[in-house]
Amino acid sequence: MTPDAAGTHDSETNTPNTAPLSLSPELLAAVRRVAGTGHLLVAMDFDGTMAPLVDHAGDARALPRSAAAFAALTELPRTTTALISGRALDSLRAVASPPEETLLIGSHGAEVWMGPGSSELMLDDAQRELLAEVRRELEGIVEQAPGTLLEDKPAGVVLHTRLAADDVAEDAVAAARAVLQDRSGVFLKSGNRVLETSVVNASKGEGIAFLRQAAGATAVAFAGDDTTDEDALASLVPGDLGVKVGLDFTQAEFRVEAPVHVCELLEALLRERKKALNSRS
Repeated sequence: MTPDAAGTHDSETNTPNTAPLSLSPELLAAVRRVAGTGHLLVAMDFDGTMAPLVDHAGDARALPRSAAAFAALTELPRTTTALISGRALDSLRAVASPPEETLLIGSHGAEVWMGPGSSELMLDDAQRELLAEVRRELEGIVEQAPGTLLEDKPAGVVLHTRLAADDVAEDAVAAARAVLQDRSGVFLKSGNRVLETSVVNASKGEGIAFLRQAAGATAVAFAGDDTTDEDALASLVPGDLGVKVGLDFTQAEFRVEAPVHVCELLEALLRERKKALNSRS
């Protein structure tokens, strides 16, 4: 490992000069381009992107380098950071410990936090009744599928299968889909060893569009690993930067293999954003 890669500092930006070890020249060029925009929105998925996937959702934590670079980006002028996650907002706050200024989108876009005074998601009576019905259906499936479990969210229930044998997981998801996929007012999303159910129709793509407008962003940098992140990637426009984390199919122009490489991505974005801002001062 070279001295720079081991963690010297760049005197111009006073940031760790951790020379990227895995980012392609094309991706680095795209990072430099998006970092030069007028107002940058850095919107990141959390699980599987900033944080490695874990068996128990409450154990997830961002890798320290990603957390540090993300927090430093938050402090820059004309730069807005956001987390956009399938987690409920309370769960996202608990595991991510985001900077106070970071905007939050939870439950795949159904929950939004734009700062103090943001209103909580409220379901009407029909939605609450429907959600209770969905939970009862899923409870019956979980009772017959060892290793599966449920997670409650403000607008939905998640069927987790990460701890189940593959055949049990497949059967449980198939049973849930058979019962719920044609039920009016219920919306399903597949993810990494999860089936998300919701009584609110929302997506990460809609979340990105909302954040872009709210922040007045002239460009967006987004990275995500799951199938639900494809909605966000599809919402990006020319001049944005979209990065897929992992080896699954994607419509993103760029890809990195794992959360450890997201550390390098965020550090490169921080370094180039500081350079761009310094060149204007």
